[in-house]
Amino acid sequence: MSDPDVIVVGGGISGLSAAWWLARSGRSVEVWEQDARLGGKIASRQADGYLTERAASMMLNFRPEVSQLLAAIGLDDARIPCPSAPQCQRYLVRNRGLVSVPMRLGALVRSPLWSLRGKLRLLAEPLVPRGGHPDETVSEFVVRRLGREVLETAMEPFVAGPLASDPDQASAHAVLPRLVALEQRYGSLVIGASVRRILRRGTAPVRELFSFDGGMATLIRALSATSGVRFRARCTARHLEPTRSGWRLTGQMPERELTVRARELVLSVPAPAAAALLHPLDSDLGRLLDGIEYGALTVVHVAFDRSAIRHPLDGMGFLVPRSEGLPLTGCQWMSSTFPARAPRGKALLTCYVGGARAPQTRDWTDSRSIDAVMALLEPLLGIDAAPEQVWIDRHESGLPLYHGAYFGRLHAMTKRLRNWSGLHLAANYRGGVSVRDRITCAHATARRIHTSLAGSRSAGSATAFDSSTTPAVLRSLG
Repeated sequence: MSDPDVIVVGGGISGLSAAWWLARSGRSVEVWEQDARLGGKIASRQADGYLTERAASMMLNFRPEVSQLLAAIGLDDARIPCPSAPQCQRYLVRNRGLVSVPMRLGALVRSPLWSLRGKLRLLAEPLVPRGGHPDETVSEFVVRRLGREVLETAMEPFVAGPLASDPDQASAHAVLPRLVALEQRYGSLVIGASVRRILRRGTAPVRELFSFDGGMATLIRALSATSGVRFRARCTARHLEPTRSGWRLTGQMPERELTVRARELVLSVPAPAAAALLHPLDSDLGRLLDGIEYGALTVVHVAFDRSAIRHPLDGMGFLVPRSEGLPLTGCQWMSSTFPARAPRGKALLTCYVGGARAPQTRDWTDSRSIDAVMALLEPLLGIDAAPEQVWIDRHESGLPLYHGAYFGRLHAMTKRLRNWSGLHLAANYRGGVSVRDRITCAHATARRIHTSLAGSRSAGSATAFDSSTTPAVLRSLG
């Protein structure tokens, strides 16, 4: 096989999506993956009638690029939508009990989640003057615009749960780019959101929450079957160097060393792996990548006979605010959200332990993690029996933490990349951590590469940050 147009290092969702978009545009592509399987952290486990997810369990989509990809790879009919209310109800833990989170702003104002003072502070948001600074944290931004109660009851559980991060350290520009943009443009989140709704009336994209028949691994299998892409499993990139016509990449396979040339190179690997490859070439870029922190996560799946749980499980699950002082950040009621994930008469709950809130949990044994989960679930859900089955997935480097002056770090990385024609960084430390974000960013990367290979100027800059979900009070603003 002749040298490809593009080599993609990393066979996770970022790399596979980039390869698919490139192949669709007629480019020859190789994907190098050091593991024996493709998909990165996305993997679905089926056992005894249960289906558990190692990482991402569903998608929230409102991007046309994602819809286009799913339709083209034949997954429209494989999608399993989240049932309509009440199954999509969300809860928060408060004083070791569950409080439902209203999904509309009017209901939120009437909710017992906040005091009268907190509600008045929220309603006063349009009167708050424009402010902020480039290194403003999520906590600073939310308190300044919406008040501390909104931070503690809405934003902190979201940042600590789905993002495994700490709002006191996370960059507002990186984690909440759409809300920051509303303030910068309109001076108010409420006014900005209202203007946008009026301007987009009748054209706003539909938000869809879904998984796939067979789990999220179905998406990986479909992308892995992309024609025009050569997949090299158990192939570890060891050394890269620029050439006059592109890049030369040397890797190690079990049986031999491999050297391949390509005009464009995409690194879709975690930041430490990208740093190791780039340090000899660009020490400044390597240091920027080395400075990206990751949060460790433990995912605990517990299965019960449905009769052992007194709670109706009438929703998607719950998030845990830090005020509760617990190492758990949340729990998804998978068998309620997607009934086929468990046998009839059984319940499957997926709980998340650790992240930036509780880094000490990375050293916990399996039994200690299970004990922590059950200590919360038993009184909260009225469980009077031990779990019938337990599965545990550990992620030493679960998710990148957009901590510190992250916006400045990204700008510095982009500036360094301009020195290296044909080199692209496309992983979840740039552009968001959700599956939707990764597909969208891969589309932007592939578009730039295709334009470059066609001999014209790059079409567009890096995709802006966009979180996968937002709490109801903030989602209603954007």
